[in-house]
Amino acid sequence: MNLLHYTLHLADNALIIGHRNSEWCGHGPILEQDIAISNIALDYIGQARNFYQYAAELTGNGATEDSLAYLRDAIDFKNCLLTEVPNGDWAQTTLRQFFFSAYQYFLYEQLQNSSNQQLAAIAEKALKEVTYHLRWSSEWVIRLGDGTEESKQRTLRAIDELWSFTGELFTPADYEQQAVTEGYGVDLSQIRENWYKKVTAVFEEATLPLPKENVWMQTGGKTGVHTEHLGFILADMQFLQRAYPGAEW
Repeated sequence: MNLLHYTLHLADNALIIGHRNSEWCGHGPILEQDIAISNIALDYIGQARNFYQYAAELTGNGATEDSLAYLRDAIDFKNCLLTEVPNGDWAQTTLRQFFFSAYQYFLYEQLQNSSNQQLAAIAEKALKEVTYHLRWSSEWVIRLGDGTEESKQRTLRAIDELWSFTGELFTPADYEQQAVTEGYGVDLSQIRENWYKKVTAVFEEATLPLPKENVWMQTGGKTGVHTEHLGFILADMQFLQRAYPGAEW
């Protein structure tokens, strides 16, 4: 059961941030970046599918990747709250992507060594995509932070909006602690330092102030306690499957 929860957590993270990024399709600031963030969204949907397919095997009872993505309620989702935060403007979206991509990069880097061959294989494949996500988002944080006065102010506002959601990335749920004990999960305390160093380096280049570490952080997403935003995401994403049960392409 812990392995299932851990796999669903990884899948839910990818699905929800993938859906958020897909909302930019057709609305990006320029065509090249519209395509870039749409492709990042597709990368995440692909990651989610791989994790959900494995989770469906673990679940049994006729579960499929579709039923796990489209027929669970918000309380059953285990994604971090950061992934469900509204897009806001371009500065907020790219900063959210940077925070999450830096976390995913170090997470998948370690998950490649998982004792679970399925998780290790998915992480190895996804790491190639996440490496690009991290480079792309880092460049945007630097570009906006060290750009015009307006772009800098927008980035500062984005930091104020998002920083309190970053602590949950490294606050392990019970199933994450059990995953480490059993050898198939990643010890979040070991990757937090690398994440913080990466954020520090990019913020310095972007001439952005680094928020204090010891501030209050939002938590709950990993155990099903979400913001109101997830309900709206699921209402949009799950409508077709719930309106027409069993529908297939």
